Parts: sequence; structure tokens; C-alpha cells
Amino acid sequence: MYLSSELYTLTHLLGNAYLAEAIYERSHGRYLCQLPQDREPRVVRPRAVRDHDIRMLLSCDLALFAFDGADIDSSVAVEFMLAKFADIPAVLARSDLRVGGDGPNSWSLMASYYPRTANVILHGYSAYQLHSRRRTRRGDEDLRLAAQRSSADAQRVCDTMAAACVRALDKVRAIEPVMPRHLREEVFHWLASMPGLGGKKKELRREFERVLERKVEQDLL
Repeated sequence: MYLSSELYTLTHLLGNAYLAEAIYERSHGRYLCQLPQDREPRVVRPRAVRDHDIRMLLSCDLALFAFDGADIDSSVAVEFMLAKFADIPAVLARSDLRVGGDGPNSWSLMASYYPRTANVILHGYSAYQLHSRRRTRRGDEDLRLAAQRSSADAQRVCDTMAAACVRALDKVRAIEPVMPRHLREEVFHWLASMPGLGGKKKELRREFERVLERKVEQDLL
């Protein structure tokens, strides 16, 4: 499963890692997140990074997109649309308390209403404060040292989000494909050439044919 999110700051990197681990645990190993931050080329050439992420996304069975921010991160939005071109089951997760966008879920209307897609909305700040108040009422003051109190509350919020994402992933995984069977090969041949990926066209075409074969075998398409 591909996890698409911002990865520009330490906060983003840590949040992605914690959520990926929590999803794996909550799903009992059924959903293993592929994090671009862990798999992008070490030599950071913009074109190579972009091509690698596109290929990794389109090869995954499912995808989770972090739709946080006053507006959706541009890279996340592009990856979401590529996933929908490939009819990949997707979950859109938002933990941002702010209201933004012109759609019904605080993001762009143009990123709404796509098939095989479910939304998970959890106001992270409110959930964090709720766990903090519950701990205070219980008198758990022994967690004050070394900010363990804050990290424990944050972990509980992360677990709550992960559990909701797992339920949503189960839901979209069970939805029938939208892509017509007679168009599958043509669509994946188009996906192999449409983004302008680097490499030989024949090799890219074979790679995407193998991806399609695996998805068909798993009843994803």
C-alpha cells in the first residue's frame, strides 16, 4: 500500500512513519505501507525521484493519501489523480482542524466523489486534547517526565487514526473495479507512457503489464 503525504519536515517524516507502523499493527500485517521517504533514490535528482514515486504508486494495491493543510499538497493531489487513473482503491485521510477548500470535506471539490474511495476525517488537535483530559482525570501524572505524557497522547491519537484507516481500506478493497475489463491493457499501456517516465518504452510497457497481471490475479482489477 502506498502512503502519500508531505515529507518536507521532521514532523511530516515522523508522522508518516508512526502512522504506517500503526496501520500495519492494527491490520495484523495485512496492510504494509510503502513510504516514499524510505524508498526514494539516495541521489536526489528531481526527475528520478518523480519517476520512482509514480512507478511505486501505480504498482501498489491500495493507497492512502494525507489530505491535510489549508489546501491539499500539490504532490499528494497529483498522486491521487494518478491512482484514480489506474483505478486503485484509495483512502483520503484528514487530521487538520482547519476548514479549507470548496468541497464538502475541507479540500478541493475537484478531488471529491471519486469511485473506490473512502474518507477518514479525524480532527487531530481535538482528539489529542480529549486524550489529554482523560489522562488528567485519571490522575496519570507519572507520565510527566521527559514529555512521555505528550508522546503517549499522540500515540493514542495515531492509533485511532490508524484503526479508522484500516476500516476504510477494508471497505474500498471490497468495492468492484470501475475500469472495464476490455480496456485494462490499453489503460496500463497508456499509464506506462503518459507520465513520460525515463527508460526504454518496451521495458516500461512490460513492467506495467506485469503490474496489471498481478492486480488481476488478486482481483483488484
